[in-house]
Amino acid sequence: MGFTDLLDEVGGFGRYQWLHVTLISLPGLFMASQNLLNNFVSGIPTHHSRLKGVIGLTGGSRRTSLSYLLAANSSANMSLLQTEDCVDGWTFDHSEFRATTVTEWDLVCSLRPLKQMIQTIYMGGVLTGAIIYGSLSDKYGRRSVLIWSYLQLAVLGCSAALSPSYTAYCIFRFLGGMAVSGVILNGVSLKVEWIPTKARTIVGTLTSFFFTFGQMILAGLACWLRDWRKLQVVVCAPYFLFFAYSWWFSESARWLVLKRRSEDALKSLKRVARINGKPEVADKLTLEVLHSHMRKEMESSHSTFTAYDLFKTRGMRRISICLMAVWFSTSFAYYGLAMDLQKFGVNIYLMQIIFGAVDFPAKLLALGMLSYLGRRVSQAACLFLSALIIFANIFVPTDMQTVRTTLACLGKGLTSASFTTAYLFSGELYPTVIRQTGMGFVSTMARIGSMAAPAVLILDEVTSLTQTSVVYGGAAVLAGCFACFLPETLNIPLPDTIEDVEEKW
Repeated sequence: MGFTDLLDEVGGFGRYQWLHVTLISLPGLFMASQNLLNNFVSGIPTHHSRLKGVIGLTGGSRRTSLSYLLAANSSANMSLLQTEDCVDGWTFDHSEFRATTVTEWDLVCSLRPLKQMIQTIYMGGVLTGAIIYGSLSDKYGRRSVLIWSYLQLAVLGCSAALSPSYTAYCIFRFLGGMAVSGVILNGVSLKVEWIPTKARTIVGTLTSFFFTFGQMILAGLACWLRDWRKLQVVVCAPYFLFFAYSWWFSESARWLVLKRRSEDALKSLKRVARINGKPEVADKLTLEVLHSHMRKEMESSHSTFTAYDLFKTRGMRRISICLMAVWFSTSFAYYGLAMDLQKFGVNIYLMQIIFGAVDFPAKLLALGMLSYLGRRVSQAACLFLSALIIFANIFVPTDMQTVRTTLACLGKGLTSASFTTAYLFSGELYPTVIRQTGMGFVSTMARIGSMAAPAVLILDEVTSLTQTSVVYGGAAVLAGCFACFLPETLNIPLPDTIEDVEEKW
């Protein structure tokens, strides 16, 4: 008998699990706002150089000298006009955005790359957080690090709205990105470790819809406020509420037992049993019963685990290498498509809603595939199909914008489904003793992918669209091949030790 049997005895997926999963998932409504915020806080309005004895070129980055125009006759070749950098500032059209970081600090012309740099720095923070908070969680517990992450994101996110300079804003976004990793990684583990095996698939998929709804909420808030400082505060302030109620969560009983804190684990289990309406079970629970269910796990818990253990044994090494490729490519393609909405030539707020809405059918498809075809087939299929659509877009003429946008939406939906599958799959593959370290490691690869995506977007400005599409599609194909070598976890109890992994797979 294992811990899964003990969970069934205290109520399975009962009242506590419903509350627990819902409250941990609610912050997901504003998680999309963190990851995709730069589309709106750093939107580039139509602009032209300020008129001071010059004729401004609308939307351009240089200006034409008035004296030369006066000297030129009607037959002058306009392509030979002398230009100089704009030194008098810019005039922005405020119909789409009232205020953004671009209008605040004139991030146009030669400073235009600094707009995308904000997103790269933010993702660098998410990457750092994945490394730090993944290890801290295995050492100090899922609940403690999750509570701290809520507070950090609330305080530093709201502080970012008060930034007096570009540098200060980037620093706050970096630190906020670290907290985002803490929220995501610990939220996933705390959910997975308190729910029965059979409920994991539907819970993992349905809770991902909070992120999907969040994309639409972001579009609505951005369209309503149209001011980057106000938007920054509104998407971060709710984390004060999440911090306030997170003290209600119970620490993972699995983790407590493995850390030799059996008395605390017993208290948590009794509390869950009572909330689930099983007081008689709570009265019968003893340390002996708990230890009998987790004897093997406790025998191995004396060891200290590091990231090296993710590659030390054959089974763990295979899992870690394959997941590295899956997470990198999924994030690389996802943010490559989602972080440059203005290029589609459609209203940016409408485009965000469309990109959010496409996730619904994609994730429902993923739910069906995960439940009936298994995790491995679902993961590989999402990656291969997204690559197929990205490659198909290469052959669509640039003037067929509607077709190109439709294909981009389908590709984004499939990469989103791949993300949903990867979170669930990874949590099931890594054992409890090193689960957070493993999740932190693969999440690190995802952040490297999300940092690489803006670099390809910059490459898109100096090379052909075909080449960038080949890069995105090629990465997805490669990751799909790696996914085929992962072991299946459908309806299999969570492994608690590295020995469990080696024996099963």
